[in-house]
Amino acid sequence: MTSATLHDFLRSRRSIRRFQERPVPQEALTRILQTTLFAPSAHNLQPWRLLEIHSPQARRQLAAILTAALRADMQRQKASEQDVQQRTARTRRRLLAAPVVLLYCRDTTAVRQPDDPQEHHMGVQSVANAMLYTLLAAHAEGLGGNWICWPLYAAKAVRQELDLPPHWQPEGMLFLGYPAEDPAPPPRAPLDQALRRL
Repeated sequence: MTSATLHDFLRSRRSIRRFQERPVPQEALTRILQTTLFAPSAHNLQPWRLLEIHSPQARRQLAAILTAALRADMQRQKASEQDVQQRTARTRRRLLAAPVVLLYCRDTTAVRQPDDPQEHHMGVQSVANAMLYTLLAAHAEGLGGNWICWPLYAAKAVRQELDLPPHWQPEGMLFLGYPAEDPAPPPRAPLDQALRRL
């Protein structure tokens, strides 16, 4: 693979929100998650902890928690009941229909100095790196994915309802599957808007 080919591959990844009903083979998912383990992490502490959610009951529990948090947040923002109903229904539908649901947590004990707030940020960044590696590895397998931050809004309830260890802090989710859409490239700001040289 040439460097140009690799750059093209990286730039071709898209956020996919609609999936085929085709199941994802476990062998492909295992390869993806093995590649995830190669993500960089602060101090190489690898603080990510992953939960594959297969059980329909666990998905329903998770949907109930997340839509309750979403409803409360929208009501605080004075959203109309119609908007609340539509958004919570869409959230529930997406969670129940995604072929693969992966919950990413941060192990709060995987730190060198537990009381240092910088260690917290480094752990969050490390989990985000793992999620990106998963998305790129999924893309290499012909799958699409979508990064979901919903668990952040109900982390304690998610941990309790899914019976996670107390030191597993939910950070985000990925939905993965074979794409049922081919979105156009999203607009990108020019490099000189994001870059300074000294």
